[in-house]
Amino acid sequence: MEKKSIVNLFMGTFSGVLFAIGMCMSMVPLFHLQLAGIVIGSIGLLIGLVQLIVHRWIANGGRFKLTFKSVLVGLFSVIALIVFGAGMVMTMIWGTFLLGVGVGILGMVMLLSLIPMFKNSNRSKA
Repeated sequence: MEKKSIVNLFMGTFSGVLFAIGMCMSMVPLFHLQLAGIVIGSIGLLIGLVQLIVHRWIANGGRFKLTFKSVLVGLFSVIALIVFGAGMVMTMIWGTFLLGVGVGILGMVMLLSLIPMFKNSNRSKA
């Protein structure tokens, strides 16, 4: 395994776990830890941004080139995450199980459709 893959694996896992724990702490009112959850989730996001910078630095990627396609793919990924999260909220918090599962599956399909989008964007650069 390459050095950049190991660094991405550890930093991505650590930032994802911190973000998830922070969001759980802030969203579940039973815990009474909203502020601490927001802080821990923000630290997870910050580590994720540092991971992106470190990845570009290790891979000698240089600066980011924003294109219209990359902005659209980023916007689509944010929308897909919101749809997936809304399905989870509908199932666990609002009690609309069947509708929440349907919306969650739609969000999963949207997230899975990002794979060919990223593969096609990498091929066009080569």
